[in-house]
Formats: sequence, C-alpha cells, structure tokens
Amino acid sequence: MKVFSNEETFDYSWEEVSTANWRKYCPWNKKSTHVIAVDTLSRTLDPATGILRTERLITCRQSAPEFLKRIIGGPMEESQVYETSYVDLQTKTVTMVSQNLTWNNMVNVEEEVVYKPLNGHQTQFVQTARITALCGGWQRIKNSIEDTLVKRFRENAIKGKEGFELVLAMSRRVFAEEREREKMMTGAMPNMALLREQAQNIRAAA
Repeated sequence: MKVFSNEETFDYSWEEVSTANWRKYCPWNKKSTHVIAVDTLSRTLDPATGILRTERLITCRQSAPEFLKRIIGGPMEESQVYETSYVDLQTKTVTMVSQNLTWNNMVNVEEEVVYKPLNGHQTQFVQTARITALCGGWQRIKNSIEDTLVKRFRENAIKGKEGFELVLAMSRRVFAEEREREKMMTGAMPNMALLREQAQNIRAAA
C-alpha cells in the first residue's frame, strides 16, 4: 500500500470554500478537465445532527501509461469514483470520502478530503489517499502500479488547487455582484414608492 498526503491553505473563509466546493468541477475550472461528469445520487439532511450527506458519482477521463494498460488488460481512459460527503455546520467541517468503482478488483483507492477553517479568512484542505494494488504476481508489479497512481494523484493535486482557486475567485466575484444588485434594488424601492405616491397626487389634483 502507498499513501499520498497533501495539505493546502485557501485564502477564503470556510463558508466560501464549502459553498464553492459544489461548483469545483464547473466550467469555471479550466484545470481539472479530466473530470467529465458529476452526478448527484442522493442528498439527505439529518434533523438530529444537522449534517448534510451527499452521494455522488464522479466520472473521469485520463490516459494511463501503456504498461499499466497491459497489466490491467484493457483501456483505462475512463473511470468512475463513488463519493460520500458530509457537511457539518456546527463544527464547520466538510469531509469527503471516495472509493474507486472501476478496476476495483485490481486496485483499491480510498481517498479522504477535509476542509476546516483556520481562521475567519482562511480554510485548510487536507487530502489523504491510500492506494493498494490487489493484482497477483510480483511485488515489483504491485509497486509500479501504486507508484504510478501516487504520481497521478500528485499531478492532479496541483491542477486541482489551481482550478479550485479559479472557482473560488469567480464565486466571490459573482456573489459580490449579486449583493450589489440587491443593494441597488433595495435602494430603488423607496424611490419607486415615492414616484407612485407623486403620480397618485398628480392624478388626484387633476
């Protein structure tokens, strides 16, 4: 078994990060293009704990090394991952646990991602992936498979951070514009009421 670990800090509040997390693979993210589909399977809210539980199916398309294709015995461009996430508003924690569905008889990949606030303006991202080759044969082959997947995780982690930064920046901009529009509309309402009152006075005077 090989383990990949990664920690990052985002200069955004936990509220911003936890909200933008649902848009992580939207068109704003130009870096994580290997994720081609995200399907929500279920979403439930526990009334006792207030924890939001979501199940999703994530489909990825990414080329694999030729030696790995030969070992697996088929194309490996497309794969699917089953993800379960938990959003706890009381502890301000987002936890996502995922498991590979494709080729799970040959390799087992378990990943956990946790978002927690560092302070009011920063959020910590902690990622851990455990990769275990299950195929029989020489240990050297198993090591090659695990090392290859660890390398892929490392490459995707770099792209993932860059892409999520784009999503966070765009989300902040969109929400700011929306707040500004609401403010302008709220400010315009008293003026509209005054105009209507004046129009009524004019009609009454006529």
